[in-house]
Amino acid sequence: MRLSGMEGSGDEFLKYRSPLVSRYASKEMAFNFSDRKKFTIWRTLWIYLAKSEKELGLPITDAQVSEMEAHVEDIDFAMAAEEERKLRHDVMAHVHTFANCCPTAAPIIHLGATSCYVGDNTDLIMLRDGFDILLPKLARVIDRLANFADKYADLPTLGFTHYQPAQLTTVGKRACLWLQDLLMDIRNLQRAREDLRFRGVKGTTGTQASFLQLFQGDHDKVEQLDKMVTEMAGFKKSYLVTGQTYSRKVDIDSLSVLASLGATVHKICTDIRLLANLKEIEEPFEKEQIGSSAMPYKRNPMRAERCCSLARHLVALVSDPLQTASVQWLERTLDDSANRRISLPESFLTADIILSTLQNITEGLVVYPKVIERHIRHELPFMATENIIMAMVKAGGNRQLVALLTPYIQGKNKNLSQLFSRGEAAFAFCML
Repeated sequence: MRLSGMEGSGDEFLKYRSPLVSRYASKEMAFNFSDRKKFTIWRTLWIYLAKSEKELGLPITDAQVSEMEAHVEDIDFAMAAEEERKLRHDVMAHVHTFANCCPTAAPIIHLGATSCYVGDNTDLIMLRDGFDILLPKLARVIDRLANFADKYADLPTLGFTHYQPAQLTTVGKRACLWLQDLLMDIRNLQRAREDLRFRGVKGTTGTQASFLQLFQGDHDKVEQLDKMVTEMAGFKKSYLVTGQTYSRKVDIDSLSVLASLGATVHKICTDIRLLANLKEIEEPFEKEQIGSSAMPYKRNPMRAERCCSLARHLVALVSDPLQTASVQWLERTLDDSANRRISLPESFLTADIILSTLQNITEGLVVYPKVIERHIRHELPFMATENIIMAMVKAGGNRQLVALLTPYIQGKNKNLSQLFSRGEAAFAFCML
């Protein structure tokens, strides 16, 4: 298949589109990392800077600020793309594009700032807003699962260790294992969100030298400028120390808590898949849903499988900021940029998808008590051996020898319930 002759209507299908956006992600999370939001924030940050510089005495007029505010969302993306093609610099391309529609303000746009003033500060805003999208979704999952755990708190079910039948637990108790991990995750996400600070107004190497020059060495005004812009952006504090960028360990922290959430979701959904195979519990299955194209009778746990698939991607993404932070040279190198354009949005998009899907699962989990009861009855004689062993030891038997009785009987293919009812166990005890 060749590309030539295919251009025209439906051009969007001629390019790769990430399924994270085209297939799975919510509109709010997709917008959070969109170019529209990103470059609108850039312009907003330039307005914050101009307003603060004006208030602190730099020769910036009300007309210049008003002109910038009037065009904050009037972004000519085609012009910006052409400027970047020529300049090979995305920030300066957007400075020129903004200046084109703000000729009066053009001389003071980006005054004293470095590229990371808009780049890094925008990333921090997007990370903060991304957490604000995820946290309510995680809270809803916890709420739905808590209701499920409460509803089935007293329904006995086989416990499994090594995926072999073990002592009884309850369906609700098992769900509490999942809940406990999710509660750890929501605490971690809240902490990571609250720990985020603004990069602020720090200059090219974190010394604020360009701003000290603008304010003729007035250090107090430079500090005030940093504080004013930080608060305008909705942050309480900025990082005290930066190079040209904020420390890339901040990205490690943000993506680590998301990766940990991914591990939790993978475990929960794996458990659901195993229980679906036993036909004890299954995810919601819609009326017209098709389980398999070849085997229509199947009820495949496709939502849980999707969560597991995406959770593995989420867990893997944390390796990117770990490596990026470790190889940043001195005040900064640009080899972080392309990687972060992928790893930061994809982590939040993936976390968003698995939480939305897990909410759907937890709202419609189906339990089959009769199947669970049948499995218990099948294993009950073997589970009773623990109590029998303890009784035999109390009667004077050797614990280690008595414990060998069960595998001996199993090896002889004898029915334990019949065996104990006939008294053969007592005879075996006497032989010990």
